[in-house]
Amino acid sequence: MQNHLLSGPPLVVVLGTGGTIAGTSARSGDDIGYTAGQIGAAQMVAALPALTGQPIEVEQIAQIDSKDMSVAVWRALALAVARHLARPEVGGIVITHGTDTLEETAYFLQRLLAPAKPVVLVAAMRPSTSLQADGPQNLLDAFTVARQLDASGVVSVLAGRVHSALDLRKRHTYRLDAFGSGDAGAVAEVESGRLRLHRGWPSSAAIGVERLPAEGAAWPWVEVVTSHADARRHAVDALRVAGVDGIVVAGTGNGSIHVSLEAALVEARAAGVAVLRCTRCLGGSVIDAAADGEGETAIGAHETALVSAGSLTPFQARVELMLRLLAARAG
Repeated sequence: MQNHLLSGPPLVVVLGTGGTIAGTSARSGDDIGYTAGQIGAAQMVAALPALTGQPIEVEQIAQIDSKDMSVAVWRALALAVARHLARPEVGGIVITHGTDTLEETAYFLQRLLAPAKPVVLVAAMRPSTSLQADGPQNLLDAFTVARQLDASGVVSVLAGRVHSALDLRKRHTYRLDAFGSGDAGAVAEVESGRLRLHRGWPSSAAIGVERLPAEGAAWPWVEVVTSHADARRHAVDALRVAGVDGIVVAGTGNGSIHVSLEAALVEARAAGVAVLRCTRCLGGSVIDAAADGEGETAIGAHETALVSAGSLTPFQARVELMLRLLAARAG
């Protein structure tokens, strides 16, 4: 679907990757036993009469369940986004995606590209065959945001709320309003085709697509481990022996870590493994204690050595650490 109008609404490019929004079930009332990624992005756009005749292009990047997201798809998606953003006639980009890894892809694109135009990820909690299908309205709302001439950065639109890629997190397994922005709150809301802005669009430094490994090349290997009662060091030790490049630890409370796990992480860091510390809590940020005159903190010397990921979720922190390692490789 293409239309290069010189006036009227700006050209929006839709990039499809699959997900529940493109999912189908054999029974219309089945919201659990469906198969994701069955409908193409072009078909979803064509099914919305409100978009008829509007300047739209569609490109299918992948057709997967987002639980199976890979760095290969991330690379293809990032390159496509960068290519279309460079076209002066393109006003914004809409990406159809699954909800399972939505916060990871959104954060990846924002930190990599920090786009000056709106890049809107849209998803759904119900398949297209559901009696409660939320994909069509979410997709229409995404177009509303993508055509905001003063908008910028990567955001996600679900259930009428616009979330920054820097704060997005999935907070519920089933509800239609399954996503939130933590303490920061939503960027905006879409109400009957109009945008009500609450705060500024996402802003960050761009790492740049040129830092991405060539196709088939190895990406930094980063894993997530969790601290909990009776946590043991064996997983960290095994990852270190296997050659992991980075580890994100999801700590308890304010990023606190079980003593056994902490010791293993400090040793791994000393051996050259990059480590980021965050919290397994859905709300709040890891706050480092103030240092005393000797340079120690109330948390202890070991945890002081483990860099805080601030308000990032463990999985956003994993993406952040991967990108930092990529940037370091590229010099």
